[in-house]
Amino acid sequence: MLVELIVSSQDPLLFKVLYERYVLMVFDKCLSFSKNNQEAEDICQDIFLKLLVKIHSFRGASKFSTWLYSFTYNHCVNYYHRNKFKKFEKNASNIEQMCDEVIAQASDEDLSQLLKVEKLNEALGLIPFEDKEILISKYQDFKSIKDLMGIHNAGESAIKMRLKRAKEKLLGVYNVVYFQALL
Repeated sequence: MLVELIVSSQDPLLFKVLYERYVLMVFDKCLSFSKNNQEAEDICQDIFLKLLVKIHSFRGASKFSTWLYSFTYNHCVNYYHRNKFKKFEKNASNIEQMCDEVIAQASDEDLSQLLKVEKLNEALGLIPFEDKEILISKYQDFKSIKDLMGIHNAGESAIKMRLKRAKEKLLGVYNVVYFQALL
């Protein structure tokens, strides 16, 4: 078997054969996650570099292609979650910067409205990350329900329920934060 030869000989030419055999399968799975050819190529390369180090952990309990598919899928899921969090943090800092700019230009009449925006931002920081992320995706990034279904790998009713529950949590926290500020 090719994998056993690679593990025992550490021959890069044999790994090249393995790479050529499976690169399209791995790339297709990466592309299904990233939706961007360049990013999918980068992820694919990362997977094969990681595979070079981890190939000895293949035990033959299943076909190698099945094991590699699972290896690829797990890497893509981890990559997606890491980058989703980074993108979300960037968006959150943009919200704070926009709030600061609006406050600097506000009139006295606008201060009441700004207090509400500030307290909303504070409330967003107090709800669970998953709730905050789905609300920002929907209302700041203007993602449709269909987009959210793909991102969260869930059905339409599940996404609508998540949005409803996230809004309820946010409203509950907002009311506490806002009314505490008025006292």
